[in-house]
Amino acid sequence: MELKRILARLPYSAPFLFVDSLLAVDEKMAEGTYRFKETEFFYQGHFTDHPVTPGVILTECCAQIGLVAMGIFLLEKGGASLENVQIAMSSSQMDFYLPVYPLETVTVKSDKIYFRFQKLKCEVKMYNSQGKLVCKGTLSGMLKMEINE
Repeated sequence: MELKRILARLPYSAPFLFVDSLLAVDEKMAEGTYRFKETEFFYQGHFTDHPVTPGVILTECCAQIGLVAMGIFLLEKGGASLENVQIAMSSSQMDFYLPVYPLETVTVKSDKIYFRFQKLKCEVKMYNSQGKLVCKGTLSGMLKMEINE
């Protein structure tokens, strides 16, 4: 599936879309990038005069790139109709190592652990523009879909 098509099918829009580009998506992995803008809504008040990206937003960025984009790929490959796809995170476990500041670009890399019974589980890692590990963890999501007949 074309990467731009997956990107267009992500069920998010500004200000809650945290994917700028998808670099690769297949049955086993996903990789993409996002640049955090200075004007992001969550920087207001998140450490006065020293904005830092909240961990929950870093987790969401990892989920959008590493879980949802791969889930869309897998669903479409399996013959699903994606007009009414619903994807919900069912569990997350993340460890954080470095802060992410406004204007930083991050790269998320995800490896599939399993996809069965409409549940996708992935190991995700986020790197900053210097290639340093920002956070890593395990994300799971449930996928609800309609099957083409």
